[in-house]
Amino acid sequence: MILIADSGSTKTDWRLIDANGKISQAKTIGFNPYHQSADDIAARLREELLPQITSEVETIHFYGAGCSTELACQTVKTALHQVFSDSRVEIYNDLLAAARALCGHQPGIACIVGTGANSCLYDGREIVDNVPPLGYILGDEGSGTWIGKQLLNHYFKRAMPEELQKPFEKRFTGSVGEVLDHVYRQPQANQYLAQFSRFAFHHLKHPWVAQLIYEGFSQFLEKNIMKYENYQRQPIHFTGGVAFYYANILRQVANDRGIRVQNILESPIAGLTLFHQSS
Repeated sequence: MILIADSGSTKTDWRLIDANGKISQAKTIGFNPYHQSADDIAARLREELLPQITSEVETIHFYGAGCSTELACQTVKTALHQVFSDSRVEIYNDLLAAARALCGHQPGIACIVGTGANSCLYDGREIVDNVPPLGYILGDEGSGTWIGKQLLNHYFKRAMPEELQKPFEKRFTGSVGEVLDHVYRQPQANQYLAQFSRFAFHHLKHPWVAQLIYEGFSQFLEKNIMKYENYQRQPIHFTGGVAFYYANILRQVANDRGIRVQNILESPIAGLTLFHQSS
């Protein structure tokens, strides 16, 4: 049996492919080696994943947020070996998950636009170029975190349209001090900021909100995609909740710049399953 994982900080989607090619699925909490030890991860795997596994696992392909350094990858590998001692374990970062899910074995540009934002140039086998996303403070243009920051900035700077201020206050109550405490003192500030982007989705028919999303995607394309060599000739694909739910605006922004967008997926797990079935 092959076990495939697409893991974020909040949830993990698992796919199991048995010897006959039958596919089943499972879900657990997310794992991030920057915030959890190998023992902690192993304990949650035993508690949440093992009861959903009915056959012996031969190979594990784990794609995870935070799996970008050798130390982080080793933490996850150690945890998986504690639970699946006889399995071969391969650890990859979430950007390669996007590339393989979106492009398969073909070259292209793969993008993640969800809570954060990232992109890469993929040659059909591996990532060959990556414009650094720089995280939610310095980058992540167009992401849920970026949208949340813009909404909060415009609200507290009294630049949000008056007809949106009351609905915003009703949905998200909090003083300047409380917001600043969450952003500068509490952990996972990126996820805190990204939650405000839901307001934009529910008010997308308002021209000001639509323009805000348009501007975020414009910045993402200009500062990331348009920096890759021959980007106009590359098929460009997206995964992530923000790209998926604002797909119409994303395609419009790309079209206005002569950029060809193909696949837009909410999650890479289905594409990853197809990739490993054909490998």
